[in-house]
Amino acid sequence: MPEVADAPDAQALRARIAASFDRQGLMTTLGATLAAVAPGEVRIELPYGPGVTQQLGYFHAGATSAIADSAGGYAALTLMPEGTEVLTVEYKINLTAPAVGEHLDAIGTVLKSGRTLSVVRFEVVAVTGDDRTTVALGQQTLIRIGG
Repeated sequence: MPEVADAPDAQALRARIAASFDRQGLMTTLGATLAAVAPGEVRIELPYGPGVTQQLGYFHAGATSAIADSAGGYAALTLMPEGTEVLTVEYKINLTAPAVGEHLDAIGTVLKSGRTLSVVRFEVVAVTGDDRTTVALGQQTLIRIGG
């Protein structure tokens, strides 16, 4: 994980990210949860269910992409000052395998945190028991707003 000078207290950081995450209607609709928060890294979990699948029973690419985008955005937000938020400017995602499993984990990791723009890498992994399969990889650019 990235080194952060004067990183905020872990509980305060998680509370700040969770407060923003809880305002996202799409994450609630999908059933996604905020699984882990650390400076420069966030993991979002999405359980398997009929509301997030496509016609063949795999996780829908839209659901996969949505949790990837949010994991990356929140990873960037962990390194931004209080009173700010982020918006996605662009992202590129490669779907590397059919997304099938008990749940998906989307992990966002900051590559470069800037004053205005941040660049984040994300990975989405399908999990069944101890088996983990990467189903999506990507990168995004985010812009800081507010503050």
